[in-house]
Amino acid sequence: MSGMASNLNTSSQNVYLPHYHQEEDPFASKLSWEADLVAGFYLTVIGVLSTLGNGYVLYMSSKRKKKLRPAEIMTVNLAVCDLGISVVGKPFSIISFFCHRWIFGWSGCRWYGWAGFFFGIGSLITMTAVSLDRYLKICHLSYGSWLKRHHAFICLAIIWAYAIFWATVPFTGLGNYAPEPFGTSCTLDWWLAQASVAGQVFILNIIFFCLLLPTAVIVFSYVKIIAKVKSSTKEVAHYDSRIQNSHVLEMKLTKVAMLICAGFLIAWIPYAVVSVWSAFGKPNSVPIHISVIPTLLAKSAAMYNPIIYQVIDCKSACCRPGGLKSLQKKSSLKKSRLYTISTDRKSDAMNEMHLEV
Repeated sequence: MSGMASNLNTSSQNVYLPHYHQEEDPFASKLSWEADLVAGFYLTVIGVLSTLGNGYVLYMSSKRKKKLRPAEIMTVNLAVCDLGISVVGKPFSIISFFCHRWIFGWSGCRWYGWAGFFFGIGSLITMTAVSLDRYLKICHLSYGSWLKRHHAFICLAIIWAYAIFWATVPFTGLGNYAPEPFGTSCTLDWWLAQASVAGQVFILNIIFFCLLLPTAVIVFSYVKIIAKVKSSTKEVAHYDSRIQNSHVLEMKLTKVAMLICAGFLIAWIPYAVVSVWSAFGKPNSVPIHISVIPTLLAKSAAMYNPIIYQVIDCKSACCRPGGLKSLQKKSSLKKSRLYTISTDRKSDAMNEMHLEV
């Protein structure tokens, strides 16, 4: 009887073991060869497009680096983060998918997890800083732009320090990086929350400071921007055609803001939901072939940021050599790539506000 009880206790404890302890080879692919080939090809395309897009942004920005405005400096930092994800991280997962297993061992797994988490946080916090700057510029004219050129470099230092801190914390014994359930990629060890209270506290801090708080700031900022654009459009509708022509660019601002929010949410929220469920729900209840989809979707975020910031924004001086000079020769309504107009009913003066993407 005591032996049976011991076996029952052992089996009940195994239920709470992370998947990488339950299996003899946690790095063996749990997907079919065909699924791995499709995933590898998909990541190859994403990686090439992301590298070319973000590399192009950095190359064209380097030609006018002394003339970059603060928000353009932040855009360059976003491109650096996205390029880092593509160059440092994606080759590991691409090779592993084509090899049908993770071939870089535990050391490579931890490095890959750290690099992905580090550049991911850097990208997210950069977007948070840009959205907050835009919000202050558009919705609080009395404050002006808080992000001057020298402030931008201070902000960059804070962003990198923030990313390094949270990405390195798991190495202090509070957390870890571990293979994904499908075996050919690695990530933050979300399954620690199933093992101890300390693991739960660690994961909760990660979720709040590296996901919920930045996302809340981004959503709040762009919702306020959209509301301001709509109200400004109504207020200036009765002015002359010169002012009314600006409505087209105001709608463009609204669309870009919505795309930025939607792009982030579409890429990361499914992965965040699966990760949180793995931490606090029933991790084994998510089918392995389903769990790989949010991971692949999140890896596409580095690809379409250059599209949102550079292709859609056809007036971008950052991607057009001499573009800044040509913009300066145009009328004052076209000094910035995107802008909105605020009116004061007590005065006929029109205040033009720049929104640097």
